[in-house]
Amino acid sequence: MKNLNIIWVIVMAFVLNTAPIFGQSTAKKNKIIADSQTAKAEFIKSDPLMKALFDKAYGYVIFPNVGKAGLGIGGAAGNGVVYEQNKRIGMAKLSQLSIGFQAGGQAYREVIFFETKKELDRFKESRFEFSAQASAVAVTEGASANVKYTDGVMVFTMQKGGLMYEASIGGQKFKFNKL
Repeated sequence: MKNLNIIWVIVMAFVLNTAPIFGQSTAKKNKIIADSQTAKAEFIKSDPLMKALFDKAYGYVIFPNVGKAGLGIGGAAGNGVVYEQNKRIGMAKLSQLSIGFQAGGQAYREVIFFETKKELDRFKESRFEFSAQASAVAVTEGASANVKYTDGVMVFTMQKGGLMYEASIGGQKFKFNKL
């Protein structure tokens, strides 16, 4: 019964944390934008080769602060900024639900690169999601050198803190809101 209560608390926290960003205050949006700029600089600092990815991608979305927690059932959520040809065009919301062996919590950054307008348009229509088979590359120096687009998309993550033990399945969903 105690485990059921813990799971209920995690699920409720996840649901409350994934409320749409669309009603957020200007101050909160400005903070997310500033955090995204910092995250971009940190990605490039960790792997200078990523600068070329930011410059050449048709579009990208940066989630500077993604929180993830789980105990059997897990979830993650974060807000981000969407760029098309290096111009800010909107805000995005990431939500993730997973099930399986997992315990702990962590914070990380995520950037998704879109190779062409077609992939970015799919994201903007909120028809974009990652399945359990999607994989992200952990950013380290030189990590981006040999990474190729898969179905027009490339994903990188950067650990910020926390510890998570995980062998679970789940997927990420996204919502887009034009500025």
